[in-house]
Amino acid sequence: MEAERALPRQDMAAARWALLLGNFVIGCGVMVVGGTLNDITHALDISVQQGGHMIAIAALMMGLGAPILAGVVGSWDRRRLLTAAMLWYGLGHALCALAPNYAWLWPLRALTVLSAAVFTPQAAAVVGYMSTPAHRGRAITFVFMGWSIASVAGLPLAAWVGDRMGWRVAMGAIAVGSLISAWAVHRAVPAGIRPPALSMRSWRKVFSSPLMMGLVAVTALQSTGQFTVLAYAAPYYKIGFGASPEQISFLFAWFGALALAGNLLLNRYVDRVGAARAVTSTLGLMALSLAIWPLAHDVVTLALVLLPWALSGFAANSGQQARLGGLSPRLTPALMSLNTSAIYLGHALGASGGGLVLSHSGYGQLHWLGLFWMLLAWAVSWWAWRAQQAQARRRDELLSISPPASAG
Repeated sequence: MEAERALPRQDMAAARWALLLGNFVIGCGVMVVGGTLNDITHALDISVQQGGHMIAIAALMMGLGAPILAGVVGSWDRRRLLTAAMLWYGLGHALCALAPNYAWLWPLRALTVLSAAVFTPQAAAVVGYMSTPAHRGRAITFVFMGWSIASVAGLPLAAWVGDRMGWRVAMGAIAVGSLISAWAVHRAVPAGIRPPALSMRSWRKVFSSPLMMGLVAVTALQSTGQFTVLAYAAPYYKIGFGASPEQISFLFAWFGALALAGNLLLNRYVDRVGAARAVTSTLGLMALSLAIWPLAHDVVTLALVLLPWALSGFAANSGQQARLGGLSPRLTPALMSLNTSAIYLGHALGASGGGLVLSHSGYGQLHWLGLFWMLLAWAVSWWAWRAQQAQARRRDELLSISPPASAG
């Protein structure tokens, strides 16, 4: 793993920024339906539950596509692969913006987001491959910070554009951003990067490891907990708290700004405190917000209740990327693709479960289901942390045993 030392410092920085930009556009595109859900349901004359189904279908495609596509594209040059992914993303969002009705929109959306199943895990694998072990965690969390910035700027802007100009304009903006990102990635990422191909032996090693699969389960559980509520945030804020379009945009921006701050803190300290401790702590903070959710009764109190969750939501995902990236460099592509799959399958399960709750109990009960999933995620993360500590102690004990010195 000497690739980082072989690259000029300026070139390494340019590649990281290009990959961060790509994740920003990917994040904006993934979240654009949630942010514009109020306008989509009105313009296409569909129910909120149908809008939730579109989020779930797209998330399922991303979740299933990540590990499958990781195997298909394993031998590709990563600069070409990441550039192609962003071009596909741009074309797909342009077609979505032109979709005449819901029957056309949801399958176009499902095909478009396959780019996200490729770009995010491969960007993490690329930057990890180019980094030295001492800086790998920080490098991975840096490029994943694009998602946090998307929640700060992209999601609030999409929500406002959706309410004021329509969801089609928001989709068109994502298409333009994708083309800009494709150009930046092609220009900045070095050619010839091909991390080790994923063999069946590698996949078997990952799937047979309770620790590795436990960590992937943490991602799936926390993602399910978050998207039980977040998938329906825009209509929830409007119906449950009487928020105006500007107040909805403010709540998204507030959440995103805190998420970015949390990610910046994690990026600074993750290699010092350890990814396992950071993730377990952030899961506890998200559970806290969901537990005190009933205290929110207007936009101001809701913003306060969201504070612990917002600081932790994207930091938890970034920490998980770093946590998995540090387990086994050779298995990083497989682990990153599975982790991305877990994120999106959590989106699908959360949106589906939240839709069922809405159908039977209304918005007021969403947070209890989210809290259930989040507590499960915390428990599994705590177990995995302890298991990692036990492994480290056993490894240190083995290293401390040295053969007896020969006599004379």
